[in-house]
Amino acid sequence: MYAFNNSMQVSALILAGGRSSRMNGADKGLLKLLDKPMIEHVINRLKPQVGQILISANRHLEAYQQFGYEVLVDDYDDYRGPLAGMARGLSRCESEHLLTVPCDGPLLPPDLAQRMLDYALQENAQAVLAFDGRYRQPTYNLMHKDLLPALSHSLENNEHKLGKWLMDNGAVSLNFADQKTAFLNVNTSDDLDLLSQQLGQI
Repeated sequence: MYAFNNSMQVSALILAGGRSSRMNGADKGLLKLLDKPMIEHVINRLKPQVGQILISANRHLEAYQQFGYEVLVDDYDDYRGPLAGMARGLSRCESEHLLTVPCDGPLLPPDLAQRMLDYALQENAQAVLAFDGRYRQPTYNLMHKDLLPALSHSLENNEHKLGKWLMDNGAVSLNFADQKTAFLNVNTSDDLDLLSQQLGQI
């Protein structure tokens, strides 16, 4: 497993608060992948990379608390998307930077935090998002804590499109074309079955 030399400089937030509309409302983070909840695979990938792990969830809170990490609930009663979860994450972040990943991305790069932090410092950027060689992957991002006021302001004004918000706030894209399969997201039951088959063959 990749060893992150500066793990204490980064906290991580796992987004598990979505509606999962394409999975008929199933809570994707708790779906089994090779006999383990999908979020457990994500946690195992993140552990060596960060100094703190937070989970953003809006239902099945007790189930998520069983993993031993702080579970955060959105500040808004109406659904305002991943930015609402990220705002809560930034407010509880113990590091200068918060790495955000989705609960349905069990193959995330083992060097995601290190590369994103290095790039943020190199580019003097307050936010970085992943680019898989074809598409931007805004749910995989790194943000500086100083962005919390701007994020809160946008949410209060009902502006909550993640990709647009990141770009509007100076995010730079980091190319992960060398690991493009690492950003596979499980959006449907077929995706889950296919991924289970692929991992079972490794």
